[in-house]
Amino acid sequence: MYKKIAMAAAGAAMIAVSASGSANAGPVLNAIKQKDFIQCGVNTGLAGFGIADSQGNWTGIDVDFCRGLAAALLGDRNKVKFTPLSAPQRFTALQSGEIDVLSRNTTNTLTRDASLGLHFVGVWYYDGQGFMVPRRLNVKGAKELNGAEICVQAGTTTELNLTDYFRANRMTFKPVVFESAEEWRKAFFAGRCQATTTDVSALASVRSVDAQNPDDFVILPEVISKEPLGPMVRRGDDEWFAVTKWVLNLMLEAEEKGITTENVDQMRSSTDPTVQRLIGNRDEMGKKLGLAEDWGYKVIKQVGNYGESFERNIGKKTPLRLDRGLNAQWTQGGLMYGMPAR
Repeated sequence: MYKKIAMAAAGAAMIAVSASGSANAGPVLNAIKQKDFIQCGVNTGLAGFGIADSQGNWTGIDVDFCRGLAAALLGDRNKVKFTPLSAPQRFTALQSGEIDVLSRNTTNTLTRDASLGLHFVGVWYYDGQGFMVPRRLNVKGAKELNGAEICVQAGTTTELNLTDYFRANRMTFKPVVFESAEEWRKAFFAGRCQATTTDVSALASVRSVDAQNPDDFVILPEVISKEPLGPMVRRGDDEWFAVTKWVLNLMLEAEEKGITTENVDQMRSSTDPTVQRLIGNRDEMGKKLGLAEDWGYKVIKQVGNYGESFERNIGKKTPLRLDRGLNAQWTQGGLMYGMPAR
């Protein structure tokens, strides 16, 4: 009897979901459609990830994710407004509804995922914490920093990782803590500390912008933590969560399939079923997400795939000179892996 009741209830639920599809958008998705733009929280200024020029034009790999969302949902990559946020501000801004999505080099941790009322969308950049020192100190590794003064920014996972690393290696250090990223950067390059620490990508970024001569500073080889960085959304709107998650996956899988901004129109004639799904030519992928059928085409055409965004913002030909490393496709020895679009 109980089994029959449970099966009937499950069947009714499946029918209800099937009937409603994604038409019953949640509060965030509905609000975005009504105002016709996405409010995206980004860094206050981290070259390659999220930074504005003197005219207020935002660029960066995190910025590109937001533009991809706008292209997918609203059909126009420019229908996004950016809110620069410090590390301590970022979660409150998302929780309060000041922003719709946070795309600001934020590490996925158990505490953040379980206790903030927020969801991580996925991994956008695999990173790890490192150290940077002036070349003139001739420091070759992190274990030579025993007793050093180390500049660090407050409100980040960096502080705890730093303490854990030195304790595990029975070393001491003198933390010099700063509330804002600007204060932290200025202090280090002014010689206030012998070393500084944060994600390796951020070290490369600030070196490229703030150092008078970037070659005067060295990023040490040790990586002391796992820092899987990714966008976040508030809980309570599953449809919006699904859109953000699948825009991320689309940009990853588009790179794997070789679909670029330049060739996406020619790819319409591809016989690969996955390519056809990604650009909206079969199986109603858009309908399942409550989007236009050509949502994937618009993202790729207007923003590009993940690899295109990586190379133009932080790759080897940019001032950051970052290798793909763990952020290469899984077929190329990396960890990046788009979930199947089927």
